[in-house]
Amino acid sequence: MFKTTIAAAAAAVAFAPAAALAGPYVNVETNAGWVGDDYTAATTDLHVGFEGEAGAASYYVQAGPAIVAVDGEETDTQFSGKAGVGVPVSDALGLYGELSFLTADDDDDFGLGGKLGVKYNF
Repeated sequence: MFKTTIAAAAAAVAFAPAAALAGPYVNVETNAGWVGDDYTAATTDLHVGFEGEAGAASYYVQAGPAIVAVDGEETDTQFSGKAGVGVPVSDALGLYGELSFLTADDDDDFGLGGKLGVKYNF
């Protein structure tokens, strides 16, 4: 049921009128991994999202299918998404954060991720 709810929300974003969104976009991203010279896996996200500003902060939300290719296994399609925010501290310093998720065939294996960072511009 959770996957169905997320898929319905993503479809609503994808087919909503463009004027109702604060900056729609498409993002295709592949993250691959190796241990030494041994390829282990890659996940390719095919996301639809939108971004905007709220006061001085910027934000984005995106979601869509994720093609998971683990070495030696059949390719699998899951659902993934991420949301992030960036806040300027000064003209040169900014803070940012991101939360992400990836579904799995077994509901107990639902993956969550997080990222926090500081960016300094010279």
